[in-house]
Amino acid sequence: MPAARTGPSAAERLRSSCARIENAVLAVEGSAPTSTTVAHMRSEGDIVVAVPNDSVAATLSRLTGAIPALLEYTDNSPLALREPVRSLVWLRGNLHALCEPHARSLADEVASEFPHPGLLDVGHDATLLQLHLETAVIADSSGAESVDIEDLLAARPDPFRETESAWLLHLDEDHRELLDVLSRKLPRDIRRERIRPLGIDRYGLRLRVECALGDRDIRLPFAAPVDDVTALSRALRVLAGCPFLNGLRARS
Repeated sequence: MPAARTGPSAAERLRSSCARIENAVLAVEGSAPTSTTVAHMRSEGDIVVAVPNDSVAATLSRLTGAIPALLEYTDNSPLALREPVRSLVWLRGNLHALCEPHARSLADEVASEFPHPGLLDVGHDATLLQLHLETAVIADSSGAESVDIEDLLAARPDPFRETESAWLLHLDEDHRELLDVLSRKLPRDIRRERIRPLGIDRYGLRLRVECALGDRDIRLPFAAPVDDVTALSRALRVLAGCPFLNGLRARS
Protein backbone atom coordinates (compact mmCIF):
# COMPACT_ATOMS: atom_id res chain seq x y z
CA MET A 1 0.00 0.00 0.00
CA PRO A 2 1.25 3.55 -0.71
CA ALA A 3 2.28 5.58 2.31
CA ALA A 4 -0.40 7.89 3.73
CA ARG A 5 0.01 11.56 2.83
CA THR A 6 1.17 13.69 5.77
CA GLY A 7 0.79 17.06 4.04
CA PRO A 8 -0.68 18.79 0.99
CA SER A 9 1.00 18.45 -2.38
CA ALA A 10 2.77 21.42 -3.92
CA ALA A 11 -0.23 21.87 -6.23
CA GLU A 12 -2.63 21.92 -3.26
CA ARG A 13 -0.43 24.38 -1.35
CA LEU A 14 -0.21 26.68 -4.36
CA ARG A 15 -3.93 26.50 -5.11
CA SER A 16 -4.79 27.20 -1.47
CA SER A 17 -2.46 30.21 -1.34
CA CYS A 18 -3.99 31.70 -4.49
CA ALA A 19 -7.50 31.10 -3.15
CA ARG A 20 -6.67 32.66 0.23
CA ILE A 21 -4.89 35.80 -1.05
CA GLU A 22 -7.12 38.44 -2.63
CA ASN A 23 -4.50 40.44 -4.52
CA ALA A 24 -1.01 40.07 -5.89
CA VAL A 25 1.76 41.95 -7.70
CA LEU A 26 1.88 41.93 -11.50
CA ALA A 27 5.17 42.46 -13.30
CA VAL A 28 5.75 43.11 -17.01
CA GLU A 29 9.11 43.75 -18.62
CA GLY A 30 10.34 47.32 -18.57
CA SER A 31 8.17 48.65 -15.75
CA ALA A 32 7.83 48.62 -11.99
CA PRO A 33 5.52 45.92 -10.55
CA THR A 34 1.85 46.87 -10.23
CA SER A 35 -0.39 45.90 -7.32
CA THR A 36 -3.55 44.21 -8.49
CA THR A 37 -6.89 44.98 -6.89
CA VAL A 38 -8.25 41.55 -7.87
CA ALA A 39 -6.39 38.33 -8.70
CA HIS A 40 -8.63 35.28 -9.07
CA MET A 41 -7.66 31.88 -10.45
CA ARG A 42 -10.41 30.19 -12.43
CA SER A 43 -10.86 26.48 -13.04
CA GLU A 44 -10.41 27.11 -16.78
CA GLY A 45 -6.70 27.69 -16.22
CA ASP A 46 -6.48 31.46 -16.33
CA ILE A 47 -6.21 34.19 -13.73
CA VAL A 48 -8.41 37.27 -13.90
CA VAL A 49 -6.59 40.36 -12.66
CA ALA A 50 -7.70 43.96 -12.22
CA VAL A 51 -5.11 46.72 -12.44
CA PRO A 52 -5.32 50.54 -12.51
CA ASN A 53 -6.26 51.97 -15.92
CA ASP A 54 -3.05 54.00 -16.10
CA SER A 55 -0.73 51.08 -15.26
CA VAL A 56 1.88 49.94 -17.78
CA ALA A 57 0.34 46.44 -17.80
CA ALA A 58 -3.06 47.81 -18.83
CA THR A 59 -1.59 50.14 -21.44
CA LEU A 60 0.71 47.57 -23.07
CA SER A 61 -2.03 44.94 -23.11
CA ARG A 62 -4.39 47.32 -24.90
CA LEU A 63 -1.71 48.24 -27.46
CA THR A 64 -0.35 44.76 -28.19
CA GLY A 65 -3.18 42.41 -27.24
CA ALA A 66 -0.95 40.09 -25.19
CA ILE A 67 2.33 40.45 -23.30
CA PRO A 68 4.47 38.13 -21.11
CA ALA A 69 3.83 38.76 -17.41
CA LEU A 70 4.58 37.41 -13.95
CA LEU A 71 2.11 37.38 -11.07
CA GLU A 72 3.49 37.09 -7.53
CA TYR A 73 1.45 36.13 -4.48
CA THR A 74 2.89 36.63 -0.98
CA ASP A 75 1.32 34.45 1.71
CA ASN A 76 1.83 36.24 5.03
CA SER A 77 1.03 34.87 8.45
CA PRO A 78 -1.94 36.47 10.21
CA LEU A 79 0.22 36.52 13.36
CA ALA A 80 2.98 39.02 14.12
CA LEU A 81 5.88 36.65 13.47
CA ARG A 82 9.53 37.64 13.26
CA GLU A 83 9.43 36.57 9.59
CA PRO A 84 5.84 36.98 8.38
CA VAL A 85 6.19 35.45 4.89
CA ARG A 86 5.05 31.82 4.83
CA SER A 87 5.35 31.22 1.09
CA LEU A 88 5.71 32.91 -2.27
CA VAL A 89 3.93 31.92 -5.47
CA TRP A 90 5.08 32.90 -8.97
CA LEU A 91 2.74 32.42 -11.92
CA ARG A 92 4.08 33.19 -15.37
CA GLY A 93 2.15 33.41 -18.64
CA ASN A 94 0.72 35.72 -21.27
CA LEU A 95 -1.40 38.67 -20.22
CA HIS A 96 -4.33 39.38 -22.54
CA ALA A 97 -6.41 42.52 -22.99
CA LEU A 98 -10.21 42.17 -23.11
CA CYS A 99 -12.80 44.03 -25.12
CA GLU A 100 -15.30 45.95 -22.99
CA PRO A 101 -18.25 43.51 -23.37
CA HIS A 102 -16.00 40.53 -22.54
CA ALA A 103 -14.53 42.36 -19.53
CA ARG A 104 -18.00 43.12 -18.15
CA SER A 105 -19.18 39.56 -18.73
CA LEU A 106 -16.08 38.09 -17.13
CA ALA A 107 -16.33 40.46 -14.14
CA ASP A 108 -19.90 39.29 -13.55
CA GLU A 109 -18.83 35.66 -13.84
CA VAL A 110 -15.99 36.11 -11.35
CA ALA A 111 -18.24 38.04 -8.95
CA SER A 112 -20.66 35.09 -8.81
CA GLU A 113 -17.97 32.93 -7.18
CA PHE A 114 -15.61 35.59 -5.81
CA PRO A 115 -17.58 38.75 -4.86
CA HIS A 116 -14.59 41.02 -4.42
CA PRO A 117 -15.37 44.78 -4.11
CA GLY A 118 -12.49 45.56 -6.48
CA LEU A 119 -14.59 44.20 -9.33
CA LEU A 120 -16.87 47.24 -8.97
CA ASP A 121 -14.03 49.45 -10.24
CA VAL A 122 -13.72 47.55 -13.53
CA GLY A 123 -14.74 49.86 -16.36
CA HIS A 124 -14.12 52.92 -14.18
CA ASP A 125 -10.73 53.14 -12.47
CA ALA A 126 -9.58 49.57 -13.18
CA THR A 127 -8.93 47.40 -16.22
CA LEU A 128 -9.65 43.67 -16.23
CA LEU A 129 -7.03 41.40 -17.84
CA GLN A 130 -6.55 37.65 -18.26
CA LEU A 131 -3.31 35.83 -17.50
CA HIS A 132 -3.09 32.49 -19.32
CA LEU A 133 -0.76 30.33 -17.25
CA GLU A 134 2.37 28.67 -18.58
CA THR A 135 4.44 27.99 -15.44
CA ALA A 136 3.80 27.93 -11.69
CA VAL A 137 6.27 27.84 -8.78
CA ILE A 138 5.79 27.85 -5.02
CA ALA A 139 8.57 28.53 -2.50
CA ASP A 140 8.54 28.17 1.27
CA SER A 141 10.91 27.09 4.04
CA SER A 142 11.28 23.66 2.41
CA GLY A 143 12.50 25.14 -0.89
CA ALA A 144 11.06 26.03 -4.29
CA GLU A 145 9.04 23.61 -6.40
CA SER A 146 7.61 23.85 -9.90
CA VAL A 147 3.99 22.75 -10.28
CA ASP A 148 2.52 21.29 -13.44
CA ILE A 149 -0.39 23.42 -14.66
CA GLU A 150 -2.69 20.41 -15.10
CA ASP A 151 -1.90 19.26 -11.55
CA LEU A 152 -2.56 22.78 -10.29
CA LEU A 153 -5.97 22.98 -11.92
CA ALA A 154 -6.89 19.49 -10.70
CA ALA A 155 -5.95 20.31 -7.09
CA ARG A 156 -8.62 21.55 -4.72
CA PRO A 157 -7.96 24.39 -2.27
CA ASP A 158 -7.82 23.45 1.39
CA PRO A 159 -11.29 23.47 3.02
CA PHE A 160 -10.02 25.61 5.92
CA ARG A 161 -8.27 28.30 3.86
CA GLU A 162 -10.88 30.98 4.67
CA THR A 163 -10.98 30.28 8.42
CA GLU A 164 -7.30 29.46 8.91
CA SER A 165 -6.46 32.93 10.25
CA ALA A 166 -9.16 32.70 12.93
CA TRP A 167 -7.92 29.25 13.99
CA LEU A 168 -4.29 30.39 14.24
CA LEU A 169 -5.18 33.51 16.25
CA HIS A 170 -7.38 31.41 18.55
CA LEU A 171 -4.59 28.91 19.19
CA ASP A 172 -1.97 31.61 19.72
CA GLU A 173 -4.02 33.84 22.04
CA ASP A 174 -6.32 31.43 23.87
CA HIS A 175 -4.62 28.02 23.87
CA ARG A 176 -0.99 28.50 24.76
CA GLU A 177 -1.30 25.42 26.97
CA LEU A 178 -2.01 23.35 23.86
CA LEU A 179 1.07 24.73 22.14
CA ASP A 180 3.12 23.89 25.24
CA VAL A 181 1.91 20.31 25.03
CA LEU A 182 2.67 20.12 21.31
CA SER A 183 6.18 21.44 21.94
CA ARG A 184 6.99 18.07 23.54
CA LYS A 185 6.77 16.53 20.08
CA LEU A 186 9.58 18.75 18.81
CA PRO A 187 13.32 17.98 18.90
CA ARG A 188 14.60 18.39 22.44
CA ASP A 189 17.05 21.19 21.56
CA ILE A 190 14.30 23.58 20.41
CA ARG A 191 11.47 22.87 22.85
CA ARG A 192 12.26 25.95 24.96
CA GLU A 193 12.32 28.32 21.99
CA ARG A 194 9.38 30.55 21.06
CA ILE A 195 6.76 28.41 19.32
CA ARG A 196 3.94 29.92 17.27
CA PRO A 197 1.20 28.37 15.12
CA LEU A 198 2.14 28.95 11.47
CA GLY A 199 -0.50 27.17 9.42
CA ILE A 200 -3.34 24.70 9.60
CA ASP A 201 -4.87 22.55 6.87
CA ARG A 202 -6.73 19.29 6.46
CA TYR A 203 -3.50 17.32 6.88
CA GLY A 204 -2.12 18.86 10.05
CA LEU A 205 -0.66 21.80 11.95
CA ARG A 206 2.49 23.74 11.11
CA LEU A 207 4.53 25.40 13.83
CA ARG A 208 7.10 28.17 13.55
CA VAL A 209 9.96 27.85 16.03
CA GLU A 210 11.76 31.18 16.39
CA CYS A 211 15.27 30.18 17.41
CA ALA A 212 18.23 32.40 18.18
CA LEU A 213 20.08 31.06 15.12
CA GLY A 214 17.12 31.21 12.76
CA ASP A 215 13.53 30.06 12.34
CA ARG A 216 12.41 26.48 11.80
CA ASP A 217 9.06 25.34 10.40
CA ILE A 218 7.79 21.95 11.56
CA ARG A 219 4.68 20.07 10.44
CA LEU A 220 2.75 17.91 12.92
CA PRO A 221 0.47 15.66 10.83
CA PHE A 222 -2.98 14.50 11.88
CA ALA A 223 -3.68 10.77 12.05
CA ALA A 224 -5.85 11.20 8.95
CA PRO A 225 -6.96 14.14 6.77
CA VAL A 226 -10.04 16.05 7.96
CA ASP A 227 -12.70 17.93 6.01
CA ASP A 228 -14.94 19.75 8.49
CA VAL A 229 -14.67 21.88 11.62
CA THR A 230 -15.75 19.12 14.02
CA ALA A 231 -13.12 16.73 12.67
CA LEU A 232 -10.47 19.46 12.72
CA SER A 233 -11.17 20.33 16.34
CA ARG A 234 -10.94 16.68 17.37
CA ALA A 235 -7.78 16.11 15.31
CA LEU A 236 -6.06 18.99 17.12
CA ARG A 237 -7.04 17.59 20.51
CA VAL A 238 -5.88 14.10 19.58
CA LEU A 239 -2.62 15.50 18.22
CA ALA A 240 -1.97 17.05 21.62
CA GLY A 241 -2.99 13.85 23.42
CA CYS A 242 -5.98 15.61 24.98
CA PRO A 243 -9.06 14.27 23.13
CA PHE A 244 -11.46 15.74 25.71
CA LEU A 245 -9.98 19.25 25.83
CA ASN A 246 -12.79 21.82 25.44
CA GLY A 247 -12.84 25.16 23.66
CA LEU A 248 -10.94 24.28 20.47
CA ARG A 249 -13.12 26.11 18.02
CA ALA A 250 -12.06 29.15 16.03
CA ARG A 251 -13.80 32.44 16.73
CA SER A 252 -16.47 33.36 14.24
